[in-house]
Amino acid sequence: MTAFFETEERPIRLTLFGKTDPGRKRSENQDCFLVLELRAAEAGPGFRLGPTIDEPGQAESARFALGPKGLLAMVADGMGGAAGGATASRLAVETVHEVLASAWAAERNHSPRCFADRLRLALEAANARIHAAAGADPGLQGMGTTATAVGFLDGTFYLAQVGDSRAYLVRDGRAVQLTRDQSVLQELIEAGAIQAEAEASGVGNMILQALGTNPQVSVDLTYQEARRGDVLVVCSDGLYRVVAPAELAAAVTQVPDPHSLCEALIDLANDRGAPDNVTVVVAHVDGEGLEIARPGDAVGRLPLALPRD
Repeated sequence: MTAFFETEERPIRLTLFGKTDPGRKRSENQDCFLVLELRAAEAGPGFRLGPTIDEPGQAESARFALGPKGLLAMVADGMGGAAGGATASRLAVETVHEVLASAWAAERNHSPRCFADRLRLALEAANARIHAAAGADPGLQGMGTTATAVGFLDGTFYLAQVGDSRAYLVRDGRAVQLTRDQSVLQELIEAGAIQAEAEASGVGNMILQALGTNPQVSVDLTYQEARRGDVLVVCSDGLYRVVAPAELAAAVTQVPDPHSLCEALIDLANDRGAPDNVTVVVAHVDGEGLEIARPGDAVGRLPLALPRD
């Protein structure tokens, strides 16, 4: 399942992989992830890794040049009972896949604003679908899921966030969180009522927003410009609650292959008890189409404001 296409004189190259694991304390895995090479409708489907591929842990890393439609990497962490959580996360990635594979694939406007708006609309569609499914089945009432969806287009990451799964950018040996947790713990940290080191506190499991729990959802949109050699890591809380950012950055430095890196991070989380399901998606970006990192480059959660419909 390896692909590589040189389509530009100054290409942006990606090498990526994703994997999910139940962890040490959960009997079922309610996480779900998706890696999708986005293409125009007439170009046919691109590389895909996620719930539609059997045994994703057995696949090889994908390697290809970024096309004009970009790439999607998404992690969803379900909640609401075994059946509900797994259903919600699966519906989230399926809906986002369907929306982008139809609306974005047919879109002729490839502007960053249009792309980011499509990401937002895809998560809103997932919210509506999950909420409707929960209302139609008493056994699924209360289900929901986090969603961290990262679209990569023309050298820039566009992040659509609901809940507390995370995206990190690793550059020059340092891991920087690109998303903001929508959780009670994060609110307490920002208010100065609790120390950031209290990550493992049970309070951290109380998220303030999830796809499917309410009829409407507010998607947090941000962006980050990429540089040669950047590594994007999208993960569920089963990883970051037991693996610190400095350790994540060290692993990226020591294990350059995304396939091996995903396995190494999951093994590290499991060695530390992995209190929840662990999902990791890794994307290395490089190529002449990206600028070289400079000391003054902004790295972090950079808000992206889009007008509402």
